[in-house]
Amino acid sequence: MGTLASSLVETLRASRGRRGPLLGDARTTAWRVVNAEADGVPDVTADVFGDVYVISLYRDFTPDEEETLLDAAVAAWAPRSLYLKRRPREARVLANVAKESLAPEAPARGEAVESFTALENGLTFLIRPAQGLSVGLYLDMRDTRAWLLSQARGLTVLNLFSYTCAFGVVAMAGGAKRALNLDASRRVLEWGEENARLNGQTVDRYDYVAGDVFDWLKRLAKKGESFDIVISDPPSFSTTRSGRFSAARDYARLAEAAARVVSPGGQLVACCNHAGLAARRFEAMVLEGVSQAGRQGKSLGSLAPSALDFPPPPGQEPALKVHRVQVR
Repeated sequence: MGTLASSLVETLRASRGRRGPLLGDARTTAWRVVNAEADGVPDVTADVFGDVYVISLYRDFTPDEEETLLDAAVAAWAPRSLYLKRRPREARVLANVAKESLAPEAPARGEAVESFTALENGLTFLIRPAQGLSVGLYLDMRDTRAWLLSQARGLTVLNLFSYTCAFGVVAMAGGAKRALNLDASRRVLEWGEENARLNGQTVDRYDYVAGDVFDWLKRLAKKGESFDIVISDPPSFSTTRSGRFSAARDYARLAEAAARVVSPGGQLVACCNHAGLAARRFEAMVLEGVSQAGRQGKSLGSLAPSALDFPPPPGQEPALKVHRVQVR
């Protein structure tokens, strides 16, 4: 192995070593092992789910660069399986036409694993590493889910853009009276139902609703339904029945619609993973939306991804922003 490759192996080993407390936590087996330039590997992230690793590339790597990285990862971590996701800037556009090149179904190294379970704070989640660019659980939300677990007892929770319903699972595990999950995709909602069952929870199909989030927020408001905690974690960009959504441009509109279904004194937990949107600007957009709904909003502070496995790049704030607002 050449000097450059040997250096990369050591960098990857050291990055894993810096996650010390997570390495010995039997209740959490899913976490980020490399967070790009913050861990000395620009344009690369790696997530670990037990003994399966998922590496994501954020620029176009040459075949030789990919091979060097994969070989170094095997040498550093000895994974059971290693899956590769290619996420160039245009991945959002190409996702439907070049899925196999962006997210190969076959592992880059090791054995093929169709599905398995991982733990987060003692809860079980189904991971499908070959399913596409997203494998079932967004790990930067771990600390926000832990917050919800501690807050949910006796409350009602609305989980917008629910994906595989991790927030819904956590809410019910924390003793929530109800968790309603909304997402455009029936497929991921069914995945969410599997997650609920894995944690011994009863599944009510009325709480797994497929459709346009903006449409459903209007319906819920019209029916006078409200929730103690509303969690809004939209994709940075999406196309809905009501038009194209860009978090950096349209979050105030989303916050307005969500605020209309927050119970008086309840909380809107607004999330955004758009790196180009500054935290202060995001907070202002959320409060602006609450005001446009005719409600008063009081900032309760922000939650952030764990600095242990999601250290921000030097001199930058984390891409993920989670802002809590009490709505009156």
